[in-house]
Amino acid sequence: MTELLHRPGFLGTAANLATDTTLVLMLAIAGLFSYGFWLARRGRYQAHRWVQTTGGVLTLVLAIWFMLLPYRDFITPGLPERLPEPFYGLTTLHALLGLVALPYGTFVILRGHNLVPAALRFNDYKKFMRWAYALYMATIILGLAVYVVWFVTNPNPPQFE
Repeated sequence: MTELLHRPGFLGTAANLATDTTLVLMLAIAGLFSYGFWLARRGRYQAHRWVQTTGGVLTLVLAIWFMLLPYRDFITPGLPERLPEPFYGLTTLHALLGLVALPYGTFVILRGHNLVPAALRFNDYKKFMRWAYALYMATIILGLAVYVVWFVTNPNPPQFE
């Protein structure tokens, strides 16, 4: 499986198959979250809940499997000395925003399914969900920028060994 995922990607950049697939899936998830937002605006809350849950679960899986490990392998060895460099700084900013967005969004999803303790429940869904949506979208946009810095403009992109 590892050998397959580290073959050249399909977007014509220096990225591998796993990275190109992750980028396309995250852009699809952004579309999914936006569709869920649209469903909520139309009052279709049950469909909205399941669309957002699907997007949240997919994001969680992709973040753990395809983002956390490359960050550990390629970025953390250069920290903090190389943080001012775009490759390190932008990726770290993306990771930090993701570390806020992912647990927050997961909490909002769990709350939407009444899976949090009573003391942590909130009733103002709009405010919490809009913040989760904004955080996810900002993180996805930063992820797109990371892809460009890592695999489009970088003369020596990271390679899996």
